[in-house]
Amino acid sequence: MHQRRFAGKPENPAQYTFRLHAEHMLDIPREHDMGRKASAKPTSFDIAYLAGVSQPTVSRALRGDKSVSASTRAKIEQIARELNYTVDKNASSLRSQRSNTLALLLFEDPTPDESMINPFFLAMLGSITRHCAACGLDLLISFQRMEDDWHVRYQDSHRADGLILLGYGDYSVYESRLEQLVRQGTHFVRWGSVGEDNIGATVGSDNFGAGRMAGEHLLSLGRTKIGFLGQADEHYPEFADRYRGLRDALKQAGMAFDDRLQLDALTTEEEGYRTAKLLLARGIAFDGLFAGSDLIAIGALRALAEAGFIVPDDVAVVGFDDISTASVTTPPLTTLMQDTKNAGALLVDTLIAQIENTPRPPWTLPAQLIVRASTSA
Repeated sequence: MHQRRFAGKPENPAQYTFRLHAEHMLDIPREHDMGRKASAKPTSFDIAYLAGVSQPTVSRALRGDKSVSASTRAKIEQIARELNYTVDKNASSLRSQRSNTLALLLFEDPTPDESMINPFFLAMLGSITRHCAACGLDLLISFQRMEDDWHVRYQDSHRADGLILLGYGDYSVYESRLEQLVRQGTHFVRWGSVGEDNIGATVGSDNFGAGRMAGEHLLSLGRTKIGFLGQADEHYPEFADRYRGLRDALKQAGMAFDDRLQLDALTTEEEGYRTAKLLLARGIAFDGLFAGSDLIAIGALRALAEAGFIVPDDVAVVGFDDISTASVTTPPLTTLMQDTKNAGALLVDTLIAQIENTPRPPWTLPAQLIVRASTSA
């Protein structure tokens, strides 16, 4: 049951908003089969009485709140089905002054196909929408440009109870927006670098640990002259953490990183191609390459092939993200896979906790090394 709703005429074709009406997690028939009169609708208090629990527990269970035990939730769901009970979202919204809607904001990233969407976030989108459905929530999905006034739009319109933020580009621009969200009391959770100076609720990967894993893998193959392609500074903290992890792996092995083997690159294939060619032009020997993203790595593979290098014989290459095309490159790309399934659920649960004034600490998810032919013959 999907309805697309455009909000005005966007300046950029990539900017539009549509609503996903999440189906309630219970499969509830519309016709009463217990002989009840239409006027005698069951209520959450009826369910609470039959289940031997409080009415707030029923409400939490029916929206998928994990604070309710699995056995209690199953009991409540069974009674709700037997009573043909359905949640009146309008009444619930009026009582709580909530829209029962979350907004997912995806920020533009340059891409070769002009979709302006980082393919990594497309993988996470599915888990977010499924978990919203399980919690009985609607989801607004909106594509935004970082420089626009997205940080005030949803707060002022009351269209959503909170925001899920994916992607950000230059963190120095993003940071000021996050600070304004905090000042105006907007509930939000973001995917990104997890650190002690986090602004707002954050869920992210262990980028440092993943970078170290990439370095250890290349070292285990006998590669000692390892390059890094990715913007490794405060403007792109996730890339910076991956770079630091690589350097730490070399340090632990008693080796030093050659700074001449690092080049700044944004998350596009063209950037990977460009910077790999620059690295080759420097004439500094290297036998391993760690890219800050799969898109960068894919561009680097093309540059290496054009220069006559054989991967992995001459240069072993590792990417990051495990996007869908990583397994069909030539050769297939070894990469670090982020936990998109659990990430989506954690983003939703963390935002719900913010809305209910029970904030959670930052979550850090481990990455998994996926070994393919770009590092292993």
